[in-house]
Amino acid sequence: EASRSGRQNDFWFFHLGYPELSDRYSPISTIGRITEVATRISNALPSEGQSAAFKEFVWRFVNVMAKAMNLLGDNPTYETIYSTAVNIDGLCMRYFEFWLDRDHAGWRDEFDNFHYDEKQIAELAKKTGRAKDAIILRQFFVSKGWGEPVADGLSGVLANDKTYFEKLVSSLYPLLEKLTTGKVSELLSPAWDNPNDPRRIFDWDKIMNTNGIVYVGLDSLSDFEVAGAVGNAMFADLTSTAGRRYKFGTSYGQSKGLEVDHSNKVAIHADEFNELIGDEFVPLLNKAGGAGFQVTAYTQTWSDVEARIGNKAKAGQVAGNFNTLIMLRVKEMATAEML
Repeated sequence: EASRSGRQNDFWFFHLGYPELSDRYSPISTIGRITEVATRISNALPSEGQSAAFKEFVWRFVNVMAKAMNLLGDNPTYETIYSTAVNIDGLCMRYFEFWLDRDHAGWRDEFDNFHYDEKQIAELAKKTGRAKDAIILRQFFVSKGWGEPVADGLSGVLANDKTYFEKLVSSLYPLLEKLTTGKVSELLSPAWDNPNDPRRIFDWDKIMNTNGIVYVGLDSLSDFEVAGAVGNAMFADLTSTAGRRYKFGTSYGQSKGLEVDHSNKVAIHADEFNELIGDEFVPLLNKAGGAGFQVTAYTQTWSDVEARIGNKAKAGQVAGNFNTLIMLRVKEMATAEML
């Protein structure tokens, strides 16, 4: 259809089932606030019953890492988050040195004269499973009474027994393993500095500002969990983009003096809506109209949506945010009653 309209150059193709043909997109790289990284990753985890507490542990863990990586100039992707999570001692060392260089010039001279109990450090390293260098540096700035929010967050992680801590965030690793395995990883964690990869990289601001057309295939029939995680993060990214466009228009990040323009519509068509629906969709439906977003969703029966959300009241909230309902067939009583 893009070709028939003479707009083939505006067409972008993202498909988890065809990674060798697909354009590339990172669902967690374009953010308005650094906390969005943790939210988009943890949203894919179960949040019912006892799982809710573990989800909060995961959120805090990822948020501590994301804040440190952001200040160090690292770009958060699924791959960098995963590699950092399994070896957070390295990030701690890098950030502690960065922070001390920035806020406490000359600390290295004092550190050279810092006396510590080698036997105690060895026991701590054995007990917690943490790197000796990180433990020593932490002891040094704690003894000085120095602190800083991000360093304190990393210090809190270091203070925990590694085995115990990994049990608290154990649900994070299988998810990241799925998102960083095989060729799909190249799509979701694109290497911006690789000149030999011809596949283009896009983000939603770029698509909207150039009137682009995007086809997204999540390949949920092959891998339901990865499709759900990417879909949720993608819609969270869209909702965040809608918030920026609502506040600043299409001129966000550009020269001052440009007017806020909401006339450029963004049409989102979501097929098999029940497989995509999540908490991210409610604000997208409820508030994104002011940013020019127009959502058209397709599903078989309304019970599909209720079953996915698991809450009848929330499903009713979603239904109430659609202005027009078009029904081509009615095969169950609940859908007929809605009609």
